[in-house]
Amino acid sequence: MTEHTSPAASDDAAASAGSAGYGFQSPDGLRALLIRLHESGPGAWQTDREAAELMRYTAIKYRPLARKHGLDAWEVASAAFEVMLAPSTRNAGNPWAVVTRAVQITCIAEARAAGLLVSTGKVRHTGRIAGFHDAIRFAERENLTDYHPAFAVTPDNDEPEPGEDDGPVAAVLSEVVGLFVSADWDAALVADCVEHVAYRLADLSSRPRAVEVLRRDRSIPTLLDVPRRSWTSLLRIVLGHPDPKHADTPTGDGVLLRLLSGEPPESLRDDDALTDAIHAAHPDKYTAS
Repeated sequence: MTEHTSPAASDDAAASAGSAGYGFQSPDGLRALLIRLHESGPGAWQTDREAAELMRYTAIKYRPLARKHGLDAWEVASAAFEVMLAPSTRNAGNPWAVVTRAVQITCIAEARAAGLLVSTGKVRHTGRIAGFHDAIRFAERENLTDYHPAFAVTPDNDEPEPGEDDGPVAAVLSEVVGLFVSADWDAALVADCVEHVAYRLADLSSRPRAVEVLRRDRSIPTLLDVPRRSWTSLLRIVLGHPDPKHADTPTGDGVLLRLLSGEPPESLRDDDALTDAIHAAHPDKYTAS
């Protein structure tokens, strides 16, 4: 459709007066117009004056709903237009009710997609996303070790010196991402995965619990566009392997805790077992999964 500017409030009266000359404001009138446009064949929407007036009226009709969800009125009108093309709309008992409900769903999906930083398609087709929080950069939280017991290490009773940086979260997460990137992982993909893991830790009681909960949630790999087996391996590498036999070992601690405990990044980069595990978890190895 042609790009439009949002209808101004001063145009409402004029639009209502112009639309009053047509019958599409009623359900029966809208149905009749949609049937006529359909039977007129391709191009009818582009040249028909009543169709143009219908879209203008639609943009103004749904403008309050658009504002509520932070959208432009013509974005909502475009969504309504797509619904009006469907056979089920023109054959419905109340076409306006069908359009209104579809517009409401579109507005909600657009708002959730913007908050989660994903496409509207993933919001519409991944039901469990509805329960997710809006995306937050976890590195903005300064004191990660104090924020949640999942990051707890051996307590230190010494008071920190004034000005001491006790929460270098951004640097730690960056080092984690760097470990995977050095093994030819895509930097943007790893950053999304690591940030999601760190964010979800706030809702879980421990690192082992986080590994199991995130591993069992089948919607997360779909959301992040990563093979499920790669996702499971990444969880165990970052948070530590939950099997008791790995307790108090580098494999059981995971790279995030190792870095938060003060282990030098160079030590992790020289860890051949860790490097092999990251290479083995690469998404390219599971593209058929």
